[in-house]
Amino acid sequence: MGTPAMLVAQPVAELSGLVGVAYRVIQGLGEWGVAGLTFVETVVPPIPSEVVLPLAGFIARQGGLDLALLLVTSTVGSYVGALTLYLLAARLGQERAVDLMGRLPLVDRDDFLRATEWFDDHGRRSVFFGRLVPGVRSLVSLPAGAVRMPLARFSVFTIAGSALWNGLLIGLGWVLGSRYELVDQYSSVLDWVVRGAAVALVVWLVVRRVRRG
Repeated sequence: MGTPAMLVAQPVAELSGLVGVAYRVIQGLGEWGVAGLTFVETVVPPIPSEVVLPLAGFIARQGGLDLALLLVTSTVGSYVGALTLYLLAARLGQERAVDLMGRLPLVDRDDFLRATEWFDDHGRRSVFFGRLVPGVRSLVSLPAGAVRMPLARFSVFTIAGSALWNGLLIGLGWVLGSRYELVDQYSSVLDWVVRGAAVALVVWLVVRRVRRG
């Protein structure tokens, strides 16, 4: 009888696309590979946490990863990514940060301005609850840094919100761990859904900018 990791590797290694890339990183680097993926997802999200973390939870259920360490490392990756954006905005200042982020392909200047207004309205609560909202988790770090929210307060709410979000997704993968056939059956569908959503987002941003002249 093989080890738990060997039992996991055989079926999951056949995954392709974004799920396959995430699996190979996790397979090579273990729990700290998950930290690296959540860091990248926070700063520039090419691989959404909705794909990475349930997969990590599934592998943990099979015995390939330590569940407690997985929660710690994923939260560390999320926090370091959020801190990177916070420090960038704090160093550049609000106006320069808005100008810089407005030049990125998937970030509209008005989105950042609205996020800044939302942060001003809700204060520290926006840092915690923003971690639970896809598409806002990264963006909320920028106004927090731009207005120089106290780093200790930012860190506490970021870590708490990230741990909650990561724990929910990892737990989902853990619950589905006994139903590998569902993960295997729908992973390719999930991959195309993620790609389609990314393409739709790009098209929507381009159309919106064109309409504004």
